[in-house]
Amino acid sequence: MKLIKLDAIDSTNDFLKSLASQDEPDNFTVVTAENQTKGKGQMGSKWQSESGKNLIMSVLVKDFLYSNEQVFNLSVIVSLSVIDALKSLNIPDLCIKWPNDIMSYNKKVGGILIENTLKSDGRIVSVVGIGLNVNQTNFEHLPNASSLAVICNAQFDKNSLPYLIVDEIKQKIQFWETNSAPFWNRYFNSLFRKGIPMPFKNLNSLSFGQNFMGIIQGVSSVGKIQILLEDDSVSEFDIKEVQMLY
Repeated sequence: MKLIKLDAIDSTNDFLKSLASQDEPDNFTVVTAENQTKGKGQMGSKWQSESGKNLIMSVLVKDFLYSNEQVFNLSVIVSLSVIDALKSLNIPDLCIKWPNDIMSYNKKVGGILIENTLKSDGRIVSVVGIGLNVNQTNFEHLPNASSLAVICNAQFDKNSLPYLIVDEIKQKIQFWETNSAPFWNRYFNSLFRKGIPMPFKNLNSLSFGQNFMGIIQGVSSVGKIQILLEDDSVSEFDIKEVQMLY
């Protein structure tokens, strides 16, 4: 695993995407930063992190995805890889808030943003951005956020985390080619609030802002969340169409 350590950067994802466009970096090349000035989350949200306290990393993944219909497979692999890396550190009560936020005790401790680029030869090259709250303890104005340090009342070696996570990603990609079903089952079973009635906000332009009750049933093969509605029908929503309220 090639590791590029940066002190400060606007975005590790953007840095790695630029590197991949100019060169052919090794598969699983990792970029980390102590501080990120323009960190990104899902749907253009900002990822804020206290300098030097948390894990900010991006990893290049090649030769795994071959069509747009497969892109959510990598989300499943990366989410489970982060979960398993944290389990090895005895982080409790871990789950995945769809599509790929990492939760512990109903608090968000990490997020994942995967950006895919289609090359001229048809290959899909993925840059996987991972942000984990590790040793930060101040989350003023962020009531749903926490960190490994807060949850476990201990400090952690954030420099070991990229190796733990990338090792998990490599192993899961290797086994995925043989049998992907166990990973999908684990992902479904790890979903935050799965099977529990809860409110959602509709972000669809036709019903924007309307709240509704539903029960998460699972996730489709292309990553749409499946929600059982009050009329007993099941509807699928993508990330831009629904917001979980909790």
